[in-house]
Amino acid sequence: MNATYYRIELARVGRDFVTMFFIAILPAFMYLIFGAAQDYGDTDLGNGNVAFYIMVGMAAYGAVTATVGVGGMAAVEQMQGWGRQLGLTPMSDAQRVVTKAAVGFTVAIVPVALIYLLGWLTGAEAIARVWTASAIIVLIGAAVFSFFGLLAGLLFRSEGAVGAASGSLVVFAFLGNLFFPLSGALLDIARFTPLYGYVALARYPLTEGWIASMGPGGQPERDELWVPILNLAVWTIVFVTATILIARRGRARQ
Repeated sequence: MNATYYRIELARVGRDFVTMFFIAILPAFMYLIFGAAQDYGDTDLGNGNVAFYIMVGMAAYGAVTATVGVGGMAAVEQMQGWGRQLGLTPMSDAQRVVTKAAVGFTVAIVPVALIYLLGWLTGAEAIARVWTASAIIVLIGAAVFSFFGLLAGLLFRSEGAVGAASGSLVVFAFLGNLFFPLSGALLDIARFTPLYGYVALARYPLTEGWIASMGPGGQPERDELWVPILNLAVWTIVFVTATILIARRGRARQ
């Protein structure tokens, strides 16, 4: 990793107030409205309470928004000629990729740290290992979605496309059981969407697989651990494979 390039890129992203608003401030505000400010936030749930459940979801949403945005812009910059400019420097392709990945990971820490701090201050409760495990899963899992951002940038080759990819996360978040508990047919559909496995896995230390909704006949539902793991693994393969294929096609055209 090139430390100077990392510092410049991190400062550039940090100065973009609009981007940071959607990455950190908006998810934090949503947690305060739908988690901390609600009476049901104090309700016990698994190894903590409902406020913690919502906090994890909003932190995951912010982290994914960060990695999708940084990954998408990396692809657009490469195709618009910035990659050739950097090719004149001593940096290798591997250094550029690792540095961009480090920037995305660092930016993803911001919403996670902010929302977890707000959760701690506003009554989100869980045992110590749940706080640690969920935060680690949120950060590591968010890296997968940098490939979604790369894919969007490679396909549409514009900054607007990257913004659209970040905006589509709202739809994925709704369908992924992130914003509020789904049930019935919507929950069945949710299990096949990109964010479901990621968020369910991040919440697993808290819920141990129990879903915060009732199934048919009013019975609680539970996912075995393999369900979110399989979902995340499949979508990782889809994003990575599609990104590689589109990148190769772009080079072949050149």
